[in-house]
Amino acid sequence: MRGLNGKRIVVAGGASGIGAATAERLAAEGAAVVVGDVNIDAAEATAKRLTDTGATALAVEFDLADERSVQALVDTAVSQLGGVDGLYNVAADLSMDTLGRDGDLLATDLAVWRRTLEVNLIGYALTSRAVLPLLLEQGSGAIVNTSSASAHAGDHIRAAYQSKAGINALTRHIASRWGKQGIRCNCVSPGLVVTESAQKTAQNAETMAMAKHAMPSTRFGKPEDLAGIVAFLLSDDGEWINGQVWSVNGGGLLRE
Repeated sequence: MRGLNGKRIVVAGGASGIGAATAERLAAEGAAVVVGDVNIDAAEATAKRLTDTGATALAVEFDLADERSVQALVDTAVSQLGGVDGLYNVAADLSMDTLGRDGDLLATDLAVWRRTLEVNLIGYALTSRAVLPLLLEQGSGAIVNTSSASAHAGDHIRAAYQSKAGINALTRHIASRWGKQGIRCNCVSPGLVVTESAQKTAQNAETMAMAKHAMPSTRFGKPEDLAGIVAFLLSDDGEWINGQVWSVNGGGLLRE
């Protein structure tokens, strides 16, 4: 893939799942990768897998809901790698205490709403705010965010999680505001991807079977499916793509 070799990419949420697969793909393309995550043990394990292949990678513990922690993540990337060329936001609170208690509007506790917005949306604003001055100073850079198919389709549950639609709006804001200054910002919108987190919060077998039957693909998504798209959007091959939300869902949601 053109233009990733030597790039310095921060993966905010790179310890496992889509984030880890993307970190591995970026490293395979020659990028230096910062694996940021609240789960430092898993982040270190991911970074070690990359360095064992000869890639440049480091793990940094950070909390997406803490502005100082987010800034420290970016500062570490600058001090250790000399700068930042790209950011991939993929972290989210998918815990049973948050996503597991996310029901319809009447049933969902406001604490779940606040935590979901704080991490899944405001956290992306914090990471973007931290890297944008660096990208603007060098006159180039790319940000890729992770939204969700639930941002486009109605759902009778997980009312708070559907605030992922705000990430789509944030993406368009960054692209339209700073595109003329060399900044690209795009978004991937996954369908049902079978990650460790998804397996823990999965619906019952009957619901999963119905979801698979309804989609035109032969299978659910894998983290690697998203990793290739994210790497492309961060690369020079994607330099004329800006402000777009890419649905990556096996055809599970057919839309323009």
